Amino acid sequence: MSPPEKLGLILTGGGARVAYQVGVLKAIAEFLPRHAHNPFPIICGTSSGSLNAATLATSARSFRKGVQHLLDIWKHSHVNYIYRNDPVGVFKNSALWFAGLISSSMGMDRLSNVSLLNNTPMAAMLETVLPYEKIQENIDAGHLYALSVTASSYDSGCSVTFYQGAEDIRPWKRAHRMGIPATIGPRHLLASSAIPFIFPAVLLNHEYFGDGSMRQTAPISSALHLGATRVLVISLEHKENEQSHSGDIADYPSLAKISGHVMDSIFLDGMKGDLERIRRINHTIGILPEDARQHTSLRHIEVLVIKPSQAIEKIAQLYSGNLPWAIRFLLRGIGAMRHSGANLMSYLLFEKNFCNALIDLGYQDALRQKQEILMFLNQQKQPAESLQP
Repeated sequence: MSPPEKLGLILTGGGARVAYQVGVLKAIAEFLPRHAHNPFPIICGTSSGSLNAATLATSARSFRKGVQHLLDIWKHSHVNYIYRNDPVGVFKNSALWFAGLISSSMGMDRLSNVSLLNNTPMAAMLETVLPYEKIQENIDAGHLYALSVTASSYDSGCSVTFYQGAEDIRPWKRAHRMGIPATIGPRHLLASSAIPFIFPAVLLNHEYFGDGSMRQTAPISSALHLGATRVLVISLEHKENEQSHSGDIADYPSLAKISGHVMDSIFLDGMKGDLERIRRINHTIGILPEDARQHTSLRHIEVLVIKPSQAIEKIAQLYSGNLPWAIRFLLRGIGAMRHSGANLMSYLLFEKNFCNALIDLGYQDALRQKQEILMFLNQQKQPAESLQP
């Protein structure tokens, strides 16, 4: 007998960019009956996407209520909920950060644990924003099968997925990644969201952890290990990556442009690689004879991907002036306020106008895919084109 269908939801990371996910979820909530339970038995969050994942998990009895909670958080977002933006806090922390770089180069680690930005406001917010005890209540009531939050261990080098779920889920260990049971709380979310160099590492289970998107080479695998048979991915990568066709020699990249490139490598490349692997596996299974399929451990994974129809960094440029002046001053120093540095800025622009623009973009994109999403949620057979490039 085939195992029961379990739909997984993958919420990737990306700093302030994850407001886009809230718009998509808002549309999905409107597609469903008003009092519908959570349609995703398995919810996996990484980096700032872990806040969205945990919020849905705490409100699994009412999907629309969970989405409304997310809207309340992101529609009123401000950078001072995430990191200190007062002049004293910004310049003191950045000065300590640069001093830490120098001391580390001289073999002195006393200041090396300081980050560019002080995220104590985010730590305080995560402590109070969610009723974490409801995660287990919803699992016990059958409204949720599992929630996972992924972080990257600086000590072991592993991508660690902390999961809270049904008793029959077993831990797993693969090359450089593992899944271990946990009672998900604010420190898991804080660790998963600790963008390298930007925010400090978090001590958890006697190890220091950073952003979960680092070294997450197979972001969909956690949902599969937890029992998902079909997966909905809300990605943050623009559908069409534009390339310059100019014959002119480009300017030397600024520190912000290089940093933005690194951010994209951390937050986007793992998902692209994982989707490509799933395509290849699905293709291989499709060409196998029926009798051969019965003797392979491979299985077809149905995936639906929703991506932004506009480049998020271009939207960020329109709202750069909403950042507090101390943050603008700091980012201008590394070139992040210029066109070429907008990518980096988009990860840090936790301002309500920018977040509302992303929410609206996600909402409109989901409306355009309404029929595909409804078919997917209703467990009807999807054509191969549902896995978008």
